[in-house]
Amino acid sequence: MTKTSQLLPASVCDKAAWLIAACALIFVLKFSLLPALLSGLLVYELVHIITPLIARKFPTKKPSNRSKLWAVGILVVIVVSLLALAGAGLVAFFRSDAGSLTVLLAKMAQIIEDSRKILPSWIVEHLPADAIAFKEQAAAWLRSHADELQGVGKEAGRITAHVLIGMIIGGILAVREAVAMDNFKPFARALAGRGELFSDAFRRVVFAQLRIAAINTTFTGIYLAIVLPLMGIHLPLVKTMIAITFVIGLIPVIGNLISNTMIVVVSLSQSLGVAIASLAYLIIIHKFEYFLNARIVGSQIRANAWELLIAMLCMEAAFGLAGIVAAPIYYAYIKSELRARNLV
Repeated sequence: MTKTSQLLPASVCDKAAWLIAACALIFVLKFSLLPALLSGLLVYELVHIITPLIARKFPTKKPSNRSKLWAVGILVVIVVSLLALAGAGLVAFFRSDAGSLTVLLAKMAQIIEDSRKILPSWIVEHLPADAIAFKEQAAAWLRSHADELQGVGKEAGRITAHVLIGMIIGGILAVREAVAMDNFKPFARALAGRGELFSDAFRRVVFAQLRIAAINTTFTGIYLAIVLPLMGIHLPLVKTMIAITFVIGLIPVIGNLISNTMIVVVSLSQSLGVAIASLAYLIIIHKFEYFLNARIVGSQIRANAWELLIAMLCMEAAFGLAGIVAAPIYYAYIKSELRARNLV
């Protein structure tokens, strides 16, 4: 789109498409369809990323629409199968004894309750009464939520069905686009434009955050599984903490805060010194990652951390946990729309 076209007044079709897009995005959050949307977009984008790589690796002479259809269709089946296997493996790990979230939460609750035995007496003496009460409430909260995790089977089944349906829809759209020609009429073209901008925002946010989560998990894994054991310190549930660090690290900003808190609390099970060392290490690597995040995410969505935090705060207030997950993508999409009109 040229700069001249950006400055043209929006047509009736454009305005209608924006309204429908806004209603659709709210509908997705209101009726818990976010897993389906994200899984469908993930399959769609993965196919679009992998297809050109395969085409360059195995060049052919002007493939026909039928051959392209078969090639992309096979690729879709492979991508959906691999994602389904990866998801099933992750769920199985968190349900196992080695990766149980219930065990981790119960362990954290026990550590919080016993923290007065670990902390030096001079610190305990100067703690206000309400701080101790807060620790007891936190322990009770963790215990209650640890029990609740055992009863999420029905909700997990519904989400799994939505994810599978979303992946199938994303695959169908990827196959269709491999052979379809863009001969849309004005309103359809306006709607397709909104879809392209949103999928582009998804790709930029999710794959940038995926790289950040992988880097953060690598450094955290080195510390928990290599550095501490070499020093004779063995924390409980290391595999679970590494897996959670990666999964929750996919949420910008807040994900790192949650994983860091978890690691520091578990480190208290050894000693106050280990907890302080864990906190210092995490601060150091996150200082390094701060510049990395600015380079990766900032260059992708052109947003500062405070912008994302405000978006996530507002979305959480309106839609709960789903709002936190969707906020970076929605915000990147809105900025893309504004940038396309040369407004920001």
